[in-house]
Amino acid sequence: MAHADEPEQTGTRPSPALVVTVLSSVGLVASLCMTLVVPLVPQLPQLLSTTTATASWVITATLLAGAVATPIAGRLGDMIGKRRVLVATLGLLVAGSVLCAVTDDLVPVLIGRSLQGVAVSAVPLGISLMRDTLPPARLGSGIALMSATLGIGGGLGLPLAAVIVEIADWHALFWVAGGLGLAGLLLVALVIPESSTRSGGRFDAGGAIGLSIGLIGLLLAVSKGGEWGWGSAATLSSAGVAVVALVAWGFYELRVRDPLVDLRLNVRRAVLLPNLISIPVGVAMFTGMVVFPQLLSAPVASGHGLGLTLLVAGLTLAPNGIVMMLMSPVTARISARWGPRASLRIGLVIIGVAYAAGTMLLSEAWQISLVIAVIGAGVALAYGSLPALIMRAVPTTRTAAANGLNTLMRSIGTSTASAVAAVVLGASTVRVEGSLVPSLGAIQTTLLIAAGCALLALVVSLAVPNLPEPSEHVEQIEPIGPAESPHDGAPLLRGRVLHDHGGPAAGARVTLVGNDGRQLAVTPVDPDGAFAADPGPDRPVLLIAGLAGARPTAVHVAPGQDTLEHPLVLARAADPLAAVTRPGPELTEISSAECTSAGCTPRGL
Repeated sequence: MAHADEPEQTGTRPSPALVVTVLSSVGLVASLCMTLVVPLVPQLPQLLSTTTATASWVITATLLAGAVATPIAGRLGDMIGKRRVLVATLGLLVAGSVLCAVTDDLVPVLIGRSLQGVAVSAVPLGISLMRDTLPPARLGSGIALMSATLGIGGGLGLPLAAVIVEIADWHALFWVAGGLGLAGLLLVALVIPESSTRSGGRFDAGGAIGLSIGLIGLLLAVSKGGEWGWGSAATLSSAGVAVVALVAWGFYELRVRDPLVDLRLNVRRAVLLPNLISIPVGVAMFTGMVVFPQLLSAPVASGHGLGLTLLVAGLTLAPNGIVMMLMSPVTARISARWGPRASLRIGLVIIGVAYAAGTMLLSEAWQISLVIAVIGAGVALAYGSLPALIMRAVPTTRTAAANGLNTLMRSIGTSTASAVAAVVLGASTVRVEGSLVPSLGAIQTTLLIAAGCALLALVVSLAVPNLPEPSEHVEQIEPIGPAESPHDGAPLLRGRVLHDHGGPAAGARVTLVGNDGRQLAVTPVDPDGAFAADPGPDRPVLLIAGLAGARPTAVHVAPGQDTLEHPLVLARAADPLAAVTRPGPELTEISSAECTSAGCTPRGL
């Protein structure tokens, strides 16, 4: 529902193609910043006048900031407006880029890289804005492309950064990032309309602090364990803090009124399993970006290295990002025809087969280009389907937070990929020209681990439930009176129906009644309590939820409102003809007779 200080947008809405282009470009810039400095890693100690261990924090800081900011930005987007939060994150990206571009000191660079990391929240925010803005026909391809930008940015970021470093000073990387971020910020502000879908509520500061502590401890243990030693006091302490903080955070979130992460919603199978699948998919996506550059740049004298320069190696891997971009419409078509579960499973099979074949196709640069391109196709299919699965299972007022959590799971997967690759590749090395390079066996083992992750995700995907699109939930009822033309382009009316004990009222039905007393539509309630109904052109309606053995509940919906701010609660009633409560600023009651005359049936509707 639109806030009073932010009126509904009544002007000409941007074309769906323009919305997808702007939001996907912003997601691409945000994800590109995550890998922007990878080509500089060997030079960072000298450039920043510090040690190798300390310089590695330039990448770690971005990872930690992105992991912490993503769920927080998602919740804020649901509460106060997704475009508003998206613009703020892009502003932080620009500020961080400029800060890195004007300094040679370690601390300012760490601060700037942390600010850049916050912008990874643009991806889940953009996906949620697409759901609120795009027509159903364009939604699938838009989400697939936006979701794939997490991989596309990484795939294109390496060769782009290599080219910039080759022809200019390293500070140019950040000037380019800042310029792209500023362009994205202006385009979002000028083109993208603010969503009127808001969850309201208060921000859960305690939950944000608890989750931040837990995530920082977890990701530090995973990303720095190889450097600190997996049995070291620092690694074990970080892991211990993470476990204690996350357990305490979980208990707290179950008790707070407006939680940062709705655990009751996220532990449901339709949400939990796609989030769990995101971790091994993240591992599989990032493993190739970690392993193949080392093989391509390893000296030819090692017996398996190709001895390519940084620039040529980056261009060899560029097909990964290009194929991901080209596969986005294919993902949408597969999902539209067979559902997102099918595109997820096809993608996982492709990833697994590509990595298994990659263990034997390592002798030529074109072979590696082919393998990484096929992996990109599989990742695009998998990444594009995960948000679609999750958004079918969550109410519209929680889409940004739900997608933020999914993005976080992918980040945990990519961090795990780096840690696993470092352990395996470091365990078996050969000395060539005075330096150690990973052995061929270590490289093949790492690729097989990625294939195993794809297989594990495929097995878990078999248990993902098949939920219909929200628009398929509507069961239109022939109106009593002259037929009216369908209401093209208007948003569905969404909300949730709960029992008085807090659980979803699965099996309930929602009836929409017009001002003239005609029954407009009846729609069933999903297993998680969510519903999406089309009130037609007569937007002001009486909405009545009912279930056999419970007291029906009704609320009047204001013109222009497309989301109920509070769930409808069904109380158990001994008398099925009990009164219907109308919640609102002034609590009144609607008699059963009045409800019946309006076109609904109180006895279970």
